[in-house]
Amino acid sequence: MPGRAQLTRPVAVVAFEGWNDAADAATAVLEHLARVYPTELVFQLDSDDYYDYQIVRPRIAETNSGRELVWPSATVRVAHLPGRDLLLVSGPEPNLHWRRFCDELVSAFRSLEPEMVVTLGAMLTDTPHSRPLPVSGNTSDAGLSKSLGLEPSHYEGPAGIISVLGQTCQRLGLREVSLWASVPHYVAGPPNPKATLALLTRLEDLLDLALQLDELPELARAWQRGVDELASEDSEISDYIESLEAQQDESGLPQATGDSIAREFERYLRRRGSDGPGFPGTGGPVMS
Repeated sequence: MPGRAQLTRPVAVVAFEGWNDAADAATAVLEHLARVYPTELVFQLDSDDYYDYQIVRPRIAETNSGRELVWPSATVRVAHLPGRDLLLVSGPEPNLHWRRFCDELVSAFRSLEPEMVVTLGAMLTDTPHSRPLPVSGNTSDAGLSKSLGLEPSHYEGPAGIISVLGQTCQRLGLREVSLWASVPHYVAGPPNPKATLALLTRLEDLLDLALQLDELPELARAWQRGVDELASEDSEISDYIESLEAQQDESGLPQATGDSIAREFERYLRRRGSDGPGFPGTGGPVMS
């Protein structure tokens, strides 16, 4: 495993498959980052300690050396970005020994001294697909809460591994931020590139850097067009979506607040700096 001196301003970004990952939107962020940046595997947690193989089964896969068993495991990779390294932590949500799992993971984090740990999740909500998909953020760190405009979470109910990991980070002195994308429940199947793009865009704001988006904005637009076409063929679904849009309008949810406009302008300036003039912004206009 690389030492802290070998990493540049590291930040850990974490997402797990399963309960925390509606439409695979959160784990798709990590797979996107691993694909568009030079990435190397750092280590894997021993799968025998944390997975019930009758629930999360190993897979048989074709590889260059033949057919192999691929065992479920949590992996830590390093993506090398210009000026920053990201520790990408992903895998199926473990079935066993959650507290030990999180202690082991956070112990590894502490040896690398990340500036913060960002956990990503996605949840099914009654958000209409035709509007920007909201991303909520929260943190228990008072300094981050003030500087990033985040609020502490007031959620009460069943918890996933993301919540347990966040509590472990707090207990062991690591700053942690949690970002959750809203996924329309009536199109819950993966993939959902619009939700993935929403999380990636919020991560850009959090880290104050421009991330390579590749074809993701176009995939998000194509996804929305596809849902529009399907909805137009069913009057009941169309009426339901219109009712969700009306509810959102009545709730007074701002679509272009001063803060959101400022974030979009800052994002545009970052992209001009990293990619040159003419590179499009990726916030509300892409996703609306």
